[in-house]
Amino acid sequence: MLMLNKTEWVPPSFILNGVPGLEDVHIWISFPFCSMYVVAMAGNCGLLYLIYCEDSLHKPMYYFLAMLSLTDLVMCSSTVPKALFIFWFHLKKIGFDGCLIQMFFVHTFTGMESGVLMLMALDRYVAICYPLRYSTILTNPVIAKVGLSTFLRGMLLIIPFPFLTKRLPYCRGNVIPHTYCDHMSVAKLSCGNIKVNAIYGLIVALLIGGFDILCITASYTMILRAVVSLSSAEARRKAFSTCTAHICAIVFSYSPAFFSFFSHRFGAHTVPPSCHIIVANIYLLLPPTMNPIVYGVKTKQIRDCVLGILSGSKNTKSQNI
Repeated sequence: MLMLNKTEWVPPSFILNGVPGLEDVHIWISFPFCSMYVVAMAGNCGLLYLIYCEDSLHKPMYYFLAMLSLTDLVMCSSTVPKALFIFWFHLKKIGFDGCLIQMFFVHTFTGMESGVLMLMALDRYVAICYPLRYSTILTNPVIAKVGLSTFLRGMLLIIPFPFLTKRLPYCRGNVIPHTYCDHMSVAKLSCGNIKVNAIYGLIVALLIGGFDILCITASYTMILRAVVSLSSAEARRKAFSTCTAHICAIVFSYSPAFFSFFSHRFGAHTVPPSCHIIVANIYLLLPPTMNPIVYGVKTKQIRDCVLGILSGSKNTKSQNI
C-alpha cells in the first residue's frame, strides 16, 4: 500500500464481503437471489412491453406503473449482479469510484421507488374522489412533470452522498461487510468524523421517506372516507379493489425498510449483522420481484391483456398447424 499520510489515505478499491458470518453458505444464498432477479427482470420488462403496446393501458395509472417498473429494474440491477459475482466467483473487489457510483444509484432509485409509490397513491385518490375530472387533472404533461420532479428530488438529495464519503480519510481497512456499497457502511470505515454523513443521511430519509409516507397516509385517509360514504356495498368493494395492488406494493417496499431502519437504531446489538445485510437486500429485491406479479394478478386490465396475447398466440399456432 502506498500511504504517505495515514489520515489522508483513500483506498484504491474496497472489498465487498457479502453476508458476514454466512460465507460458507453464500452459494445457497445465491439461488433465491438469482431466482428473484430473473423474475424481477422478466416481470418488469414484460409489464413495460405490455403498457407500451396496449392502447387500453395508455392511462395515468399505468404510466405510473411503468415508472415503478423502470425504477425497480435499475434498483435491483445496481446491486444483484455484483452480489451474485461475490457469491459465485468470490469477485469481491470494487473500485473506489465504482463504489461511489453504485452508492449513488442504489440510494437515488430507492428514493425514486418511494416517490413513485407516493404518486400512485395520489393517482388513486384522484381516481376515487374525483372520477369525472380524473383524465383532465392527470394529463400526460402533468404525469411527465411529476415523474421528472420525483427523479430530480431523489438525485439532487443523493448527490452529496458520494462527495461526503470521498472527503473522508480511511484507515480502518477497506473491507465492507455488505453485498453493495451502502452510504453508512462505507463511511464507517473512515477514521474521520462521520457525524455530518449520519445527520445528512437521516435528513434525506425524512425528506424522502417521511414526506412520501405522510402523503400516502393522507391520500388513503381521504380515499377511505370517500369509499365509506358510498351507498352501495358493491360500489365500495369496486372502489377499494382498485387500490389493492398498490397497497401490496407499499407493504413490500416499506416493511423491510422499516425493519432495517428500526433494527439499526434500536436493535443494533441484538440483531445479527447477517440479518441486517439480508433484509437490506430483500428491500432491494422483493418489490421488483413482487410488483409485476401483484399487478398482473390484481389488475383486471393487465390480466385481460396478458390473456388476450396468450390466446392470440395459441390461435396463431393452431392456424399454422
